[in-house]
Amino acid sequence: MDIIKVFGSNVRKYRTRLGLSQEAFAEKCGMHRTYISAIECFNRSISLENIQRIAEALEIETYKLFLEEEIH
Repeated sequence: MDIIKVFGSNVRKYRTRLGLSQEAFAEKCGMHRTYISAIECFNRSISLENIQRIAEALEIETYKLFLEEEIH
């Protein structure tokens, strides 16, 4: 499991489920759009504090951002 890819993929999945653009989501998190883009493109490791901010903005439990989807 590549945790950066799992995390970035989950951020994108939950953000799009909410119907938010990267820009709108970044504003909701108090972050910059390019920072969100870097996370979703697997180019950024982030702090625990920012992980928590992202989970709160997505209105999900933090651990869900680290669950790898099983492919059947």
